[in-house]
Amino acid sequence: MDSTPARTTAADGDRPATGARLDEDTASARLAALQKQYDSDRLRWELAKVAGGVGTFDWDPVAGRLLWDEPLQRMFGYDDPDSFDESLAAFNARVHPDDEDWHADALQTSTDTCGEYDVEYRIVLPGGETRWIHARGQSLPGPDGRTERLVGAAYDTTGEREVASRVTRVLEAMPAGFYSLDREWRFTHVNAEAERLLGHSRDELLGKVLWEAFPATPGSVFDESYRRAVTTGEPVSFDAYYPAPLDGWYELRAWPTPDGLSVYFLEVTERRAAQQRAERWARQLATLAQVSAELAGTLDTQVATARLPRLVVPALADFCVVTVIGADGAPRDVGSWHVDPAARPLLERYRAVRLDAMPMTAPVARALHTGQAATFSGGDVLEVLPPGPARDLLAILDPATEVALPLRARGRTVGLLTLFYAAGHAPTDEDVAIAQDVADRAGLAWDNARLFSTQQQLAEGLQRSLLTEPPAIEHAEIAVRYLPAAEAARVGGDWYDAFLQPSGDTMLVIGDVVGHDTEAAAAMGQLRSLLRGIATYGDAGPVEVLRGLDSSMGTLQLGTLATAAIARFEQTPEDRRRGLTRMRWANAGHLPPMVLNHDGTVAELAPWVGDLMLGVDPSSVRRESVVLLDHGSTVLLYTDGLVERRDSDLDRGVARLREALVDLVDLPLEELLDELLERLVQGRPDDDVALVAVRLHRLELPGPGPSA
Repeated sequence: MDSTPARTTAADGDRPATGARLDEDTASARLAALQKQYDSDRLRWELAKVAGGVGTFDWDPVAGRLLWDEPLQRMFGYDDPDSFDESLAAFNARVHPDDEDWHADALQTSTDTCGEYDVEYRIVLPGGETRWIHARGQSLPGPDGRTERLVGAAYDTTGEREVASRVTRVLEAMPAGFYSLDREWRFTHVNAEAERLLGHSRDELLGKVLWEAFPATPGSVFDESYRRAVTTGEPVSFDAYYPAPLDGWYELRAWPTPDGLSVYFLEVTERRAAQQRAERWARQLATLAQVSAELAGTLDTQVATARLPRLVVPALADFCVVTVIGADGAPRDVGSWHVDPAARPLLERYRAVRLDAMPMTAPVARALHTGQAATFSGGDVLEVLPPGPARDLLAILDPATEVALPLRARGRTVGLLTLFYAAGHAPTDEDVAIAQDVADRAGLAWDNARLFSTQQQLAEGLQRSLLTEPPAIEHAEIAVRYLPAAEAARVGGDWYDAFLQPSGDTMLVIGDVVGHDTEAAAAMGQLRSLLRGIATYGDAGPVEVLRGLDSSMGTLQLGTLATAAIARFEQTPEDRRRGLTRMRWANAGHLPPMVLNHDGTVAELAPWVGDLMLGVDPSSVRRESVVLLDHGSTVLLYTDGLVERRDSDLDRGVARLREALVDLVDLPLEELLDELLERLVQGRPDDDVALVAVRLHRLELPGPGPSA
């Protein structure tokens, strides 16, 4: 068997080699796959065209042949395929006469430049209906670089146009401004109201970049808000002010769109101004109410004038000065306040020198003289002020406007309220009217306080005139105090008295007429005089004096109720030798006396239960007590104003008094009484306080009167 490998003969060359057959099979498979992919892509394209209503075209400018697919023929009204002769004339027969020329130019330009073809034009169908067509295509060059074919697609945009037209009509009819921006911040739409509000026509704005058309926008709230909306994809709403030339406030709503940003806006300058006026009026009315409430609640002239500047600033002015006319008819600046704490010392210095430097021709002086409000500039005052501190200080304070308003009350001017305004804060007529109302109320409050102070001083003076100084005696020291109530009329029925009887014995009296008014003070004067007359007519003891006073009150029909305690200090020759003093006392419903012994112990002579008060039953039986006192002892008689409190009962008040006496035993008598008033009522009692105290001394010599 021949093992030599078989050789390929010439005859074998007539059959294809195995490798060649494999190459052919691979190529066939690839061709089949490509055909399948092509068929698939073509099917998808056809489905897409049908779904989107798209037709295709192929234009050969050299041969003048225009090929349309069936959808495009139907789109142009060629329902019969044979009716379309594949010519440019058949196309132009459907183009709207108004669009024919410019479309021909666009087609020619695309062909000449071998560029893109992108147009939207109108066609007129055989039935007369007008439709919009959007066509896009690309020129394909031949070997010589010239356009050999233009292929593309077209679709009907009439529906989109109608929707857009309706939207445009709505936007144009809107009473609000609207504009849209593309992703490069260029204006793409501007409605009529936006033209009016922005002060530019749409021809001036369309295509321009927002930041360039409105130079104040970069870095502003507009810039920040618009960029935030685009970045986050969330709408934004805000109010903002745009400076001149717009010089207005706007309310804006901006929301991102696929193409950029849409903005809706309203001018709210008037609304904002009205809102600010309303807020300012509300603040001013609140200030007016506060002025009324606070000034009406005080009858102290110093308090009234001190409160007014702080109520006025900053609600009605940037700073102010209050002037009052004194009893001598001379004006005095008594209060001031500045909105800036750093400027308050400066204003105080100006207030101190202002009136002395002010000539009669100055607006403030004229307002004081005429009682009429005056508005003037700070420069007017500087012109009339002579060189000096007042002018220098006013120049630093630099008010642009001043308003001088008279404080009027009961037909006369009692002062002046001068309001100062910085540049840019000029007051309106409404501001001045509110401020004048404040000034009138302040003037009435100040005048009420002045009148009350005058009446108070008169009443207190009359009352003090009844409370005479105690007598000087050899065997004891007597001290008295009277402190009117811090509130109300400050006059009442509390009284003290100290006098000698014909025997030379010393008698101390403390009393309190029911009531806290001028009637009580008048009744107190009558009772005090009656008691003095009864006690000094003879040497009647305390209980007899009280009985006689009670009887006289009934006989005279005084119709008054009162409490009283009387203590008489006696010494027999034996008592004098032993250094003792006998105190005989009686109590008509009053607090019992306190005895402070020289060793620091305190004795309350009886529990807080006295005999019947005066003015109830003249026939009531009264009791008299006697106690021996050592030298150095102090006896205190007092009214309930010293120990009674609104937040504490009477027993607690008496306990506080006892504790204070123990602490103060070593003080001289006058200092002891002052310290008691300070500790127990802090110098401002709720009720009148009357005190009378005696400190006994050991004397070998007889007293000033006849010996017992």
